[in-house]
Amino acid sequence: MDANVPLEMIIKYYLVYLPEILKILMPVSILLAALFTIGKLSNNNEVTAMKSGGMSLYRILFPIAILGILFSIGQYYFNGWIVPVANEEKERFSQVYLNKMNISNSVSNLAFRDSPTRNVLIQYYDAQTKIANRIAIEDYDTGAAPRLNYRIEAQQMIWNDTANSWIAKHGIIKRIGSSNVVTERFEEMPITMKIKDRQLEKINKKADEMTFDEVKEYILLLRNGGKDVRKLEIEYHAEQALPLANFIVMLFAVTFASVKRRGGIAIQIAAAMIISFIYLIFFKISQPIGLSMNLPPYMVGWSANMIFFVAGIITLLKTRT
Repeated sequence: MDANVPLEMIIKYYLVYLPEILKILMPVSILLAALFTIGKLSNNNEVTAMKSGGMSLYRILFPIAILGILFSIGQYYFNGWIVPVANEEKERFSQVYLNKMNISNSVSNLAFRDSPTRNVLIQYYDAQTKIANRIAIEDYDTGAAPRLNYRIEAQQMIWNDTANSWIAKHGIIKRIGSSNVVTERFEEMPITMKIKDRQLEKINKKADEMTFDEVKEYILLLRNGGKDVRKLEIEYHAEQALPLANFIVMLFAVTFASVKRRGGIAIQIAAAMIISFIYLIFFKISQPIGLSMNLPPYMVGWSANMIFFVAGIITLLKTRT
């Protein structure tokens, strides 16, 4: 209201905000649905009738588990490719309507490592024209105490689609010797860099605005530049592991709800909330704890699912079938 945003744009904002909310609520919703479904059968003694007819708890679980796997596959795609697009649109809306900033296909004030011995500074990059302005590239030797070998300064650096490489224009190159500095001017000079034009456009994007493919590519880019990417790798694997929670929570739901209990639906709702919150809390705290431990990133990211999957199996085996 303070920014005088039109009503239709406010509605659009909450629509693009919805996927991020659904990403977290989906496992909770599926847990509740499974508890209500099996709990209703149990309260009506239908589970008892099934068991009396020779149907085991595993047979009752089978179609629900298949449904959980299908939900997990669907949410994997939803989390990895739909949610990031929605988050990017939400951020674009905030910049245009709330922060009163003009949004465009450009990034500014970039500083990154193209390799462990090369730093690149770009004042402004226009992704539409594929032109970077005010460039500085510093190359160092590989010694224990890095020494600057040369520095390139250019007015522009343009991406050449035909050559699949960068071309610097209107600049100088300073070669640093042991006792002197030699400066050479150039009008045009090819630049060999690992980063490509499409990667440069996305380098300032937030992780939650990137698809799984883009995050993987971004991690590789940072690793090639010599940066420690362990934290980002853990978050990447954790985001990939989250959809499997749809299947894991069903193990708890079926085993808990298949036994008739006093308290009925209230007990089932309480159980759903407790299981969900314990899982989500452990999902979050396992990442900083794992970051401080010498464990592979994929093991840290999947640790919550592995522990709860084992707990779900144990609970299932201990339940009378």
